[in-house]
Amino acid sequence: MSETTIPTTEQPETGITPGGTSGAFRDVLSKDHARRGKPPVHFADMTEDERVETAKKLGLPKFRVKQLANHYYGHFDVNAAEFTDFPASKREEAAAAFFPELITEVTRQVADEGTTIKTLWKLFDGSLIESVLMRYPTRTTLCISSQVGCGMGCPFCATGQLGLTRNMSTGEILEQVRVAAKMMRDGEVAGGPGRLSNIVFMGMGEPMGNYRSVLSAVRQISAMPPEGFGISARNITVSTVGVVPGIRKFTAEGIPVRLAVSLHAPSDELRDELVPMNKRFNTTQVLDAAHDYWLASKRRVSIEYALMRGINDQAEHARLLAKRLNHYGDNWAHVNPIPLNPIEGSKWTASKPEDEARFLEILHAAGITATLRDTRGQDIDGACGQLAAKER
Repeated sequence: MSETTIPTTEQPETGITPGGTSGAFRDVLSKDHARRGKPPVHFADMTEDERVETAKKLGLPKFRVKQLANHYYGHFDVNAAEFTDFPASKREEAAAAFFPELITEVTRQVADEGTTIKTLWKLFDGSLIESVLMRYPTRTTLCISSQVGCGMGCPFCATGQLGLTRNMSTGEILEQVRVAAKMMRDGEVAGGPGRLSNIVFMGMGEPMGNYRSVLSAVRQISAMPPEGFGISARNITVSTVGVVPGIRKFTAEGIPVRLAVSLHAPSDELRDELVPMNKRFNTTQVLDAAHDYWLASKRRVSIEYALMRGINDQAEHARLLAKRLNHYGDNWAHVNPIPLNPIEGSKWTASKPEDEARFLEILHAAGITATLRDTRGQDIDGACGQLAAKER
């Protein structure tokens, strides 16, 4: 799709450059990309002043806003009809004004003896997104989506094949978190009641392409109730394929989240093929920005590396990756080699176990911290975008 065919008002906000439709990289837009209108404004989308103003229009005093915040962030509750501390005559109006339904469950898949739950959600415009809740012995992690589809176009990624439909609102992002936190509290996940402890922005979409909403979501996830859900910023990971301006902006925010960079290749030649964004921001620019994030935050950067058979998983690739990371001279990165969750019918497939083992050995021998990613939910279309693609 050429830039001349997309009216300015319909260009997606990408966070890369205005419109992201020119230069060496262009957003891959879904065939049904259109100006769909904006999701209903939710409590999580409003500033404090906007919440107070909305309450005022309903004839409610300022302190009622704090009550609503306590219900939402403290109790994961949006069912205003049952807010016994709220005037009965105003509950219905408050629910409509502050808590419109933003995500509706379409289907749920369960794996790993009930400890992995993947949910397909429908948004107000019929768009489909996914989130995955994974319970481990010492933590519970929720993988959330930040865009409908993705415009990065990585050929081995199920979401990348969908193209970008639109950005998600802060409310749509946070509702994934609220529902999962409530599920854990209410014991709906195998293992009994517990607490949602970790959030990873590794679902559908490029988080840096929806910068404003993602940043607002991060702030509200990490703030203590009644300003947020009280999940430590240190337990939040924001992933990017290497949108350098986004990484630099995030560095300046000073929030101690973990940065994850989906590198997938140690050289520009190979990464140009696997990650089209590399044609705009090459491996040197990406690694420089990521290392600067480490210097500023003192939080080790995760280097995500999907291992693909015969493509990027050989000894030479591991050696070059170690050399590139060790170039900076400090223990600043933690590599996560990831066994690829293959897309049905795709040429991109998972590495042989012996190649995975050799890859890790080489990194460890070079002094690089590396852990093979635990793959969850492979029997339930575990890779983000697979479920949405099937539903389509």
